[in-house]
Amino acid sequence: MVTSIILMNVERTKINEVAEQLEKIPGISEVYSVSGKYDLVAIVRVATNDDLATLVTTKMRAIQPIVKTETMLAFKAYSRHDLEAMFAVGM
Repeated sequence: MVTSIILMNVERTKINEVAEQLEKIPGISEVYSVSGKYDLVAIVRVATNDDLATLVTTKMRAIQPIVKTETMLAFKAYSRHDLEAMFAVGM
């Protein structure tokens, strides 16, 4: 399983429309509108790197109001339980 986080800049008047289009794409599990440097963040979970490449370069590229993306690959996931265990002292 390949997990990635995709940060996006989107035309301001199209943010909601783009978010709705993205959440319908298989492999995109979550889409968030966010504050700061980016407009939307998508969490992607696909089987292979090739699936990720197709999603980004074909499916997302077809959504015209997306101006720019930055894709980050996740190396390891830490659950809340794992994080609490790492920082718990003497437990």
